[in-house]
Amino acid sequence: MTTTVSPEPPPFAREMRRRRALRRMSQLELATLAGTTQRHLSFIESGRSTPGRAMVVRLAESLGLTLRERNSLLLSAGYAPLYAESARDAESIGPAMEALRSILTGHLPYPAVVAGPRGELVLANAAFDVLTEGAAAHLLAPPVNVLRLALHPEGMGPRVVNLSAWGRHITESLRTRASAHPDPELEALAEELDGYLATAAPRPETAHSGSGHGDGSSPAEHLGFAVPLRLRTSAGELRLLTTLTSFATAVDVTLAELHLEAFLPADAASAELLKRREDARVDALAGAGPRH
Repeated sequence: MTTTVSPEPPPFAREMRRRRALRRMSQLELATLAGTTQRHLSFIESGRSTPGRAMVVRLAESLGLTLRERNSLLLSAGYAPLYAESARDAESIGPAMEALRSILTGHLPYPAVVAGPRGELVLANAAFDVLTEGAAAHLLAPPVNVLRLALHPEGMGPRVVNLSAWGRHITESLRTRASAHPDPELEALAEELDGYLATAAPRPETAHSGSGHGDGSSPAEHLGFAVPLRLRTSAGELRLLTTLTSFATAVDVTLAELHLEAFLPADAASAELLKRREDARVDALAGAGPRH
């Protein structure tokens, strides 16, 4: 009696099945999005059919893979990567980086940063110092990680009034990304940041009184559409909203992985406080006295 052992599917077939399973997509759903048939996709995932380069690209796009992941999928299928990965100081992406610097400057007097995929600081405007106020030197030594800085007990953590509610948005976002785009470093960072929230002492301002949101926050801390960052500063408390912007049509891995996080005042008092800080900075640079 002989036993027939089915050959192990090739790397590309295994990777396709893994990526599809992560997104909880059926073969039919993915095949429809990619413009092929379920039968053909089944053959690809079993290793019985070898897809052309264009099909690999369509499948990668339909799976919503990042440009880095698309390159990896192409390599597993035996094709050269399609998307370039430039150094951040490369001439090829110089105009885009200069545009980001202009946006940061134009966002003053409000803080804004450009960060990499795991929170590494790439660029920041002059108002960024309101976020780094009082932070330990080791958190500000390059490479600075803005996510770690935001929640660390020696960073912004002790100054964030609603640390539990606001911090959870950061960690949940990281875990959502890590589940769709597995990355051991991202998962390790999320676990580290969760630890800072777990050990944070409860604050009277955010204690759950039975009429809040069940997350240690009170109704007053929500604007109805977002949880603002409530940050103590030497000049008073700030209430800030955050927005994230990325290059949606980037064809360079480096640019595609960057995102701009801009902070906006959630009330008139915060706007005025930040304006006064910027006025003082400009006056100091000009060597002038305080404005009246």
